[in-house]
Amino acid sequence: MLSWRPLTSADAQTSADLLNAIEAVDQIGEHYTAEDTLTELIDPYADLERASLAAFDGDAMVGYMKVRHKPSAEHVHRVTMDGGVHPDHRRRGLGTALVKAGVEAAKAVHALHHPTLRLVVDVHKAAQIAGVPELMRSQGFAPVRHYQRMEHPLTDLPPVSRNPRIEAWSQQNDEDFRFVRNESYADHWGTTPMPADQWQNKITNQTFQRDLSFMMRDADGVAVGLLVTMSWEADTEATGIRDAHFMLVGTRPSWRRQGIASALIAHALHAASSLGYDQASAQVDTESALFEKAGFTARMRYVRWALEAT
Repeated sequence: MLSWRPLTSADAQTSADLLNAIEAVDQIGEHYTAEDTLTELIDPYADLERASLAAFDGDAMVGYMKVRHKPSAEHVHRVTMDGGVHPDHRRRGLGTALVKAGVEAAKAVHALHHPTLRLVVDVHKAAQIAGVPELMRSQGFAPVRHYQRMEHPLTDLPPVSRNPRIEAWSQQNDEDFRFVRNESYADHWGTTPMPADQWQNKITNQTFQRDLSFMMRDADGVAVGLLVTMSWEADTEATGIRDAHFMLVGTRPSWRRQGIASALIAHALHAASSLGYDQASAQVDTESALFEKAGFTARMRYVRWALEAT
């Protein structure tokens, strides 16, 4: 008999155990430590009491869902639902129960934060996970966007000249980084501005690589582009591959089409190679050709599923 309750910050280790058991079967390249899952559990926009649910077999977590609301929204409030079921407990209705609970939880937090807007529930999953399309469609979700993981080996890189307008992240320019992210992503599908608390939780956490995160300024010293790199120790330990994941790459609208993003990528590739990384990666919208032009190769596809909730 399973027991059910909301997630808490004390569930970091059992959450990591569940996610690593899922990875062993689904093989999507995501490994976790308790520190990684704790970061997600203390997300300031994850209302665990109202908008999470986990199933336990004894002390072991065997399934979960959690919903993260947006700090701000215009016209549409897109909440993100995440979750998973232990491979040994699949095909028993847990996934269906968790998705249904997630939709209801999304409605609850939506009513608290953005009640006058339309509500859309988003689920982002690797396309190769068995059973996900059937589950999503059975609950009324439809695919609305496609993404891909792209990789670049850090060998035989073409030479690149030093660019004096590129600088590494520091405490002193952290707010410039956040400002550029918000400006450059303002017109990206489904994104909203990151307030400082979300930036600290999602970006400058234990996976953030400060020596591989860069900003470019124009001739007047104005911050115009950024590249933020993250790396997961659990992935390196599990695979033996040290990956520099380019989490954010963006250019403010008025400075686009000047090669800024390409210059930042080239700079970061060389910096990662010099620091002993084996490869670089990024997850990008399939409509973007930026990383393909930079020599990256597509490795895995992802689907964004969406449900307009009423």
